[in-house]
Amino acid sequence: MNHQEHYDRAAEVKRFEDSKLGVKGLVDSGLDSIPRFFIHSQDTLSDLRPGRPGPDLIPTIDLSGVDSDRRPDIVEQISLACRELGFYRIVNHGVPVEILDRTIGAVKAFHEQPMEEKARVYRREMETGVSFFSNVDLFQSKAASWRDTLQIRLGPTPAVMEQIPQVCRSEVVEWDRHIRQLGSLLMGLLSQGLGLDAGRLEELTCLGTRVMVGHFYPHCPQPDLTVGIASHTDPGVVTVLLQDQIGGLQVKYEEEWLDVKPVPGALVINVGDIFQIISNDQYKSVEHRVLANPSKDPRVSIAVFCNPSNRENSFGPLPELLSPQNPAQFRQFTFADYMRRFFTKELDGKSLVNYYRV
Repeated sequence: MNHQEHYDRAAEVKRFEDSKLGVKGLVDSGLDSIPRFFIHSQDTLSDLRPGRPGPDLIPTIDLSGVDSDRRPDIVEQISLACRELGFYRIVNHGVPVEILDRTIGAVKAFHEQPMEEKARVYRREMETGVSFFSNVDLFQSKAASWRDTLQIRLGPTPAVMEQIPQVCRSEVVEWDRHIRQLGSLLMGLLSQGLGLDAGRLEELTCLGTRVMVGHFYPHCPQPDLTVGIASHTDPGVVTVLLQDQIGGLQVKYEEEWLDVKPVPGALVINVGDIFQIISNDQYKSVEHRVLANPSKDPRVSIAVFCNPSNRENSFGPLPELLSPQNPAQFRQFTFADYMRRFFTKELDGKSLVNYYRV
């Protein structure tokens, strides 16, 4: 009981932050139990388990022939996935498998550098440039999650080239080149899926802000006591995710958790909160999480968040989607105010969508 009374969580979190070790540094030190501030509530832990066995409910959509007469069929498949599940995989997307493998390898190489190298970019000023940190919401959350993150701003003001760690610099630049091309294609398909002109989302600068996060999930000695990422929704428009073959990503669907199993060569796409709002609830931004990694091998995933670059314009349900029968379900907001709100809360559920709901 005394131990309980004298536990100073804030001090322990600060020591961890000041060490700049990250979670990998803890693992490398040889610990066989996780620090107490990583232990999640019983409510969270009671729900942690692999997804149910059975058919894979996450659609895999083949983009081959997207510029031919197959396009309407692809638009329909993507639109249906966004309306029902909010998550889908794409294959034959135009990014060579060698690029996928090189990008995963480069992010892994960054995280496996000596601590002194990574500490050079350890910081919580995330609005610009390059940042290495553990848990974006470390000081807001009730419990930390078992992962480290390399974040690189890709646009509209990209990180200065020399700031990007050399161990992954050329791969990150190449990855962004492919993401811009693929992102433009996806924005067109998603726009058409709402019955809009293909260029509508890009007119709204929805591809203008791109932030890459390279997550590293080391082996967790007590995976039943913590998570890799707590249940949350993504705040932006669209997320493009590249994951390795370890697995652990789960999506909430009808009160159950579905595994998003790795498929070689596939990318995972999901709808963010802003897209749910501008689509006036037609497209769904759904809760997802990552289980703590029980494997001896680390798990690596790379997400690129695509957001508006115009921070002062008002966003809200698109007028073309509204009618007397379908009134606006959300209030207007500026992207600047929206992101300020995001960065002052912990990653939890769908609080941003609900905050702006009429």
